[in-house]
Amino acid sequence: MSGNKTIVFFDLETTGLDTDVCDIIQVSAICGERVFDVYTLPRRAVTKGAQQVTGFTVGDDGLFRHGRPVDTVPLVDALTSFINFLRSFRRPVLLAAHNARRFDAPVLTRVLQTLSLWQEFQQVVSGFVDTLPLSKNLYPNLGSHSQRNMVRHFLGVDYEAHNAVEDAKMLQELFNSWRPNNGDVSRVTISTYAF
Repeated sequence: MSGNKTIVFFDLETTGLDTDVCDIIQVSAICGERVFDVYTLPRRAVTKGAQQVTGFTVGDDGLFRHGRPVDTVPLVDALTSFINFLRSFRRPVLLAAHNARRFDAPVLTRVLQTLSLWQEFQQVVSGFVDTLPLSKNLYPNLGSHSQRNMVRHFLGVDYEAHNAVEDAKMLQELFNSWRPNNGDVSRVTISTYAF
């Protein structure tokens, strides 16, 4: 929690890195002990790069992660459930992601707008916190500010990166270990009205 806002840590796994066209495959979030995790079958092919990084593939029988079938729900249902999960917290909610400004926020915003869910989302979420510039502001002398490197450096563990639920959990632990003040968080917060 930051000031009077609730911070929910989230991550997306997608079919690729092009924020203008990639499809969402996995949406995960965590706040305290409460976890949200859902998979959706993409319409767009998963790029070779995304397959190598995430382990996701799509076949005739659905979505697979490292060769194992994954249960999916329709995208609109996944995002409606996500909004309902966020609605269950004290408002206003801030969504935090590592590289939120350049990736997670633009992708999520585009998809929510396409599905006519953006206004409903804005009633619950007031902004996005980008922990990448936060880490650079707090720890400018580190060689790498990738989430995986930050987790190794500050928490001393390795984890299953590029699994959205694990990324969200580790980001929450990182953020809690940094203990940023409200000013630090405000400097890296982007209003949902900026999109």
